[in-house]
Amino acid sequence: MLTTHPFDDDKLREECGVFGIWGAETAAAMVALGLHALQHRGQEAAGITSWDGHAFHTHRAMGHVAGNFDKDEVIRGLPGRVACGHVRYSTTGETALRNVQPLFAELSSGGFAIAHNGNISNAMKLKRDLVRSGSIFQSTSDTETIIHLVAMSKYRTLLDRFIDALKQVEGAYSLICLTPEGMIACRDPLGIRPLVLGRVGDAYIFASETVALDVVGATFIRQVEPGELVIVSEGGLRSIRPFAEMRARPCIFEHVYFSRPDSIVDGSSVYTVRKRIGAQLALENPVEADIVVPVPDSGTPSAIGYAQESGIPFELGIIRSHYVGRTFIQPGDQVRHLGVKLKHNANRALIDGKRLVLIDDSIVRGTTSVKILQMLRDAGAREVHLRIASPPTRHSCFYGVDTPERAKLLAAQMNVAEMAAYIGADSLAFLSIDGLYRALGEDGRVDAAPNFCDACFTGDYPTHLTDQEELIPTDQLALHGERVVA
Repeated sequence: MLTTHPFDDDKLREECGVFGIWGAETAAAMVALGLHALQHRGQEAAGITSWDGHAFHTHRAMGHVAGNFDKDEVIRGLPGRVACGHVRYSTTGETALRNVQPLFAELSSGGFAIAHNGNISNAMKLKRDLVRSGSIFQSTSDTETIIHLVAMSKYRTLLDRFIDALKQVEGAYSLICLTPEGMIACRDPLGIRPLVLGRVGDAYIFASETVALDVVGATFIRQVEPGELVIVSEGGLRSIRPFAEMRARPCIFEHVYFSRPDSIVDGSSVYTVRKRIGAQLALENPVEADIVVPVPDSGTPSAIGYAQESGIPFELGIIRSHYVGRTFIQPGDQVRHLGVKLKHNANRALIDGKRLVLIDDSIVRGTTSVKILQMLRDAGAREVHLRIASPPTRHSCFYGVDTPERAKLLAAQMNVAEMAAYIGADSLAFLSIDGLYRALGEDGRVDAAPNFCDACFTGDYPTHLTDQEELIPTDQLALHGERVVA
């Protein structure tokens, strides 16, 4: 069963989350708990690979962590004190079991498992060259390119071969790699995708977000720095920095939407930052209204900040159903027109006759906004003023975010007034890019040297986009069908 919710295709979606642990008696069970906390980062598939000191063990499946890794027999089949795992959305490669991570290969040095958050922006060029050299790909994931580069490297040690491979790739990556020699965790030199280090007892943990550390009772130590490789083995933990130092450009959308509000990103509480974003939005785009209403749940912290700054009361004018998950069966045409009402419903008694400030985190295609605005009108809202807690999303992301092609981004095709008319809002306003930076504690965006990757807003991509610039097709393997046991 596919696991994409039919009415939730109008958000930017993080590609995946990663979690790894070295030195725990119940490593696979700990990874399953950590992945459950990261489920919001990828809901199409999940996988765990463990190492028991003699052999690797892997279980991968389509769907959520719960339902696949909550069975005793599955966890018993993943023995060992070392394990890594992955939850996935597909941005590169189709939705199929062969693309579910961790990917595993037997190299000359032994087994090699890899879990990847991000996107390699020259993967197609590298793949074309590798295939010409004799490599045989088993997936359509860009992550497999790294495995082949490691296998083809002429360096002697596995670590040197791994570094050699990373020096050939462009784009964004946070990686957890499991080998018989130890676990390697690393971020790309710009630190576009997040990765943190924690500890529980004598075990070290790597995860995409701090919330995954909280869930397993681990203590946050620090983030893995951009361009840093952290190696954990029986000899302990060590760090190396094999890349030339670069100005870090972490993804700014982690603060806007991707990360859970109870996570800490770059030393800041995501919840607190989102409240500051809402306050800044109120300062930049005030409006006379009766209540501030969030689009739940992503718009809630910013709506609280907007209400506190503006003095307009915060109310839950839209109620979200928490029982409509991404495993919802595709509805027939007869009920498809209900659309967003399966997930959100207007609180009619509260909003009837009221002027609303509606807060959402972003507008992508605009289809969900149209449905929500109409729902509020039908429930009696007198005015609806839409305020967006980020700048207009005008550009596609090539660093591991499932972004529609630019022609389908509403802000790339219309100005603000046209967007307001299309959506049906009495007014529409976005947070400025400088306002977003101010909410993050800066004076504004320094165009010559921005401190975040904000390409989805500005079109200022921090790396080469080789596959896009050379128009290399994202070719698929011939095998399109694969049997998946639900």
